[in-house]
Amino acid sequence: MLGKKYHQTYDYIIIGAGSAGCVLANRLSEEDHCSVLVLEAGPLDRHLMIHIPAGVHKAFNHPKLNWGYKAENKPEGFDRPIDVPRGKVTGGSSSINSMVYMRGHPLDYDRWGEDFALPQWSYDQCLPYFKDGETSSRGANDWRGGSGPLHTTKGYFDNPLYDAFLEAGEQSGLGVSEDLNGYQPEGVARFDSTTHKGQRCSAAVAHLRPAVKRDNCTLLTGAKVQKIKLDGQRAHAVQFSHQGQAITVEAEREIILSGGAINSPQTLMLSGIGPADQLKALGIDVELDLPGVGQNLQDHATVVIQYACTKRMAIHKAMNPINQLAAGAQWLTKRTGPAATFFWEAGALIRSSDAVDYPDTQYHFGPAGIREKPNGAIALDQGFSIHIDQSRPTSVGHIELTSNNPDDKPKLHFNYLSTEDDQRRYVQAIRKAQDLVSQNAFNNFRGKEVFPGTGATTDKDILASIKHHVASDYHPSCSCRMGIDRMAVVDEEMNVHGIAGLRVVDASVMPRITSANLNAPTQMIAARAADFILGKPQLKPFKAKFHFSANE
Repeated sequence: MLGKKYHQTYDYIIIGAGSAGCVLANRLSEEDHCSVLVLEAGPLDRHLMIHIPAGVHKAFNHPKLNWGYKAENKPEGFDRPIDVPRGKVTGGSSSINSMVYMRGHPLDYDRWGEDFALPQWSYDQCLPYFKDGETSSRGANDWRGGSGPLHTTKGYFDNPLYDAFLEAGEQSGLGVSEDLNGYQPEGVARFDSTTHKGQRCSAAVAHLRPAVKRDNCTLLTGAKVQKIKLDGQRAHAVQFSHQGQAITVEAEREIILSGGAINSPQTLMLSGIGPADQLKALGIDVELDLPGVGQNLQDHATVVIQYACTKRMAIHKAMNPINQLAAGAQWLTKRTGPAATFFWEAGALIRSSDAVDYPDTQYHFGPAGIREKPNGAIALDQGFSIHIDQSRPTSVGHIELTSNNPDDKPKLHFNYLSTEDDQRRYVQAIRKAQDLVSQNAFNNFRGKEVFPGTGATTDKDILASIKHHVASDYHPSCSCRMGIDRMAVVDEEMNVHGIAGLRVVDASVMPRITSANLNAPTQMIAARAADFILGKPQLKPFKAKFHFSANE
């Protein structure tokens, strides 16, 4: 609560202090006449490992900072649970993610407008908000911002494996891009991170901290929302628990649900807004039959291929206790050194085959092998890794309530690899990654293929390996999608259909998942939503030039 006592009434109540909620809090509270309450179920982002970039694994595995969701067992995953960590802390998942700053491909947004009748969501209308929210270490230009609250830093860690990866991109024909968020959004590249001066720059750091310094913005942590209360067809109050007490606070203007792609549909359904048959079966009074709530769930399925490395790099020695102490001391005193860098400093947006019209696969490249120990800790092996994300899947799923109790986690049915198209394109994406590593650039480093391994030679073998190891890349989305059809939950300004005074603003409103990490687009969506909410004109569209073929 940061020293402020909450009141019974606010102009705006924001549910969730994640990536979207932090942006909204900052933008709305800039208006002196607006009072804003932000409700967050988790704690403040005080844990040290949140702020040390190399401490990311300890941050997202911390039980007090993570909702600890798991996807339901499916045959495609060989009947094993799949972890879906989500941030339960101020900053949300931007406080525990791997800090990769990627906007996705411009055509992702253009196709939202074309395929879902959302004319306000073409990329030239989104780009000004990306730029306005960012200060890029690359400097301001047609594609990048130079004065926004979110700092982004181009990967700079010196490692020959990153150089080999980029050189192999050129040799393989995948192409090299100077900036995947810029002129050429295809090829291999050095990634950007949401870091600044050696520290994580989460949405809480960039947006929420300035907001709560204002007298008109109140943050309440440890506040678990039970339901949104309606007066007829208007949302007017939020009921939540805090320190063992049941509390109801009213909104004079709007309630904005920013719980993320899992919590937002869960809260709507607990409030009686959702598929009527499902709600009735759980004893929830139906306020509005809105069948699309919790449907259209999408994610980036991922597998990690790994190779041994014939040369021992400095990062391969990082798990040595003495080296860890030295790196920690350097970070604490100077905010520099190995602890100040993020692991996935390079990667790619590529097409799994020539039949795909724009990138449908994302690579994250790391200069070490990764192995999880029985106690859950991470070990770095002498190797290198490529995270392979299916970035434009055709498989979709849904979220299902298990009871009418807000403390019971919902079931997450992602249905990874449930279409033949996804299976075929995933095999192709892995073969392209193997071809990339086979290039001459890796000759001085390439050791044995650890996964999928030399025994997986046929497409059937590779698909079996994928199914056995497929996981979430932690990008749930699209479960309260924008649109005008019967299965849409919100309109293009994120108003919930059929309910006044209620919006959903987070990754759940995406009609189709973007083709890269979701933190950047989620913050952009929230910035646009703030102007919609305040009745301000949207920023003037800007049509930047793009080179859409990596190898032309």
